[in-house]
Amino acid sequence: MLKKNKGKGSDRKIVELNKENMKKIRWLITFAVILYVGVQNLDVVLKYVNVLWGLLLPFAIGGALAFVLNVPMAFIERHLFGKAREKEGKAGKAVNRLARPVSLILSIVMVVLVVLVVVLVVAPELGRTLVSVVKKVEEDIPLLQKWLTDTFQSDSEIVKWASTIEIDPQKSIDSIISVLKNGADNLVSSTITVTMGLVSMAVNFAIGFVFACYVLLQKERLGKQVLKAAYAILPVKIVEYLGHVCTLASKVFASFITGQCIEAVILGSMFFVSMTIGRFPYAMLIGVLISFTALIPVFGGIIGCWVGFFLILMVSPLKAFAFLALFVILQQIEGNLIYPHVVGNSVGLPAIWVLVAVTLGGNLMGILGMLIFIPLVSVLYTLFREWVYERLDKKKVKIS
Repeated sequence: MLKKNKGKGSDRKIVELNKENMKKIRWLITFAVILYVGVQNLDVVLKYVNVLWGLLLPFAIGGALAFVLNVPMAFIERHLFGKAREKEGKAGKAVNRLARPVSLILSIVMVVLVVLVVVLVVAPELGRTLVSVVKKVEEDIPLLQKWLTDTFQSDSEIVKWASTIEIDPQKSIDSIISVLKNGADNLVSSTITVTMGLVSMAVNFAIGFVFACYVLLQKERLGKQVLKAAYAILPVKIVEYLGHVCTLASKVFASFITGQCIEAVILGSMFFVSMTIGRFPYAMLIGVLISFTALIPVFGGIIGCWVGFFLILMVSPLKAFAFLALFVILQQIEGNLIYPHVVGNSVGLPAIWVLVAVTLGGNLMGILGMLIFIPLVSVLYTLFREWVYERLDKKKVKIS
């Protein structure tokens, strides 16, 4: 608390150290000491952080699963049981008891079916595609050798190198077998390590799945318990602000996930239908591939486009360039007509910040970072904008 005393033409500030200020100073000193000790013993801190992360990993996986499954579960519960839950009497109570478990089961079945359909469609098609691509490359090697020889007749080194180009699948298989035989000892230990890793991953996923189901079935009750504990420990203003942040984050993340999935399915379907009508090769494979890559904001569709281009290029160069033209047309239709209506401004983030979020997320966490950072940056952007407008209102400053 600051008091101003005026005397003899000069102002003096007297700081009154009350109990609240002393408490803040103690907390500040404690934090500074802990931070200093942590920096000085960074290796030990990181070791314990890794141990703690290993213990919390199943619950982190469960939280992520719960958040993703909550989107279709809430939709099913709202649209399938919404009116029935309003009924009074035994029928209404029975519906209320069954609505959540049935919605959760239907959501899990839907996700599993989508994964199975994709695997059953993509895996065989991908295998056939790889075989045909290898055969096509093997058939085109003589043509490449002839073109290099005719084009660079004066350069004996290039002609000599061209004559040595060959792709023999049997030789490649023999080389792989030889490598496996030579590294048999290492292979055993590697197999044990990989097996242990897979078992650990499966156990973590199983625990996370059970935790996710429990959270989804009891989410209102758990929410009330967390809220009670927060109000008991923290000041009211902080709890209210944290509640606002959590509500905003949940809304933004859910809208982003829903919008991206719907947009990816629509874009993949457009490619499959148009490529089938145009008799492009690998229509199903490229359609599914673009559906998956389109989940990655900004760059996802482009990645799928170039993979599809090179696959088609092995079959027909003319069709490959026609595919690029088709991609540009469908991207324009999707970006200008479909995306604004399906996703709209669900994340409320300007285009330049979307690009920044995708770039930062990709550099820090790869593909997962690209998916997470857009809604995360959107939440931070919204909170910062609210803080700026609040400060401007206090200062009574209006900028049009």
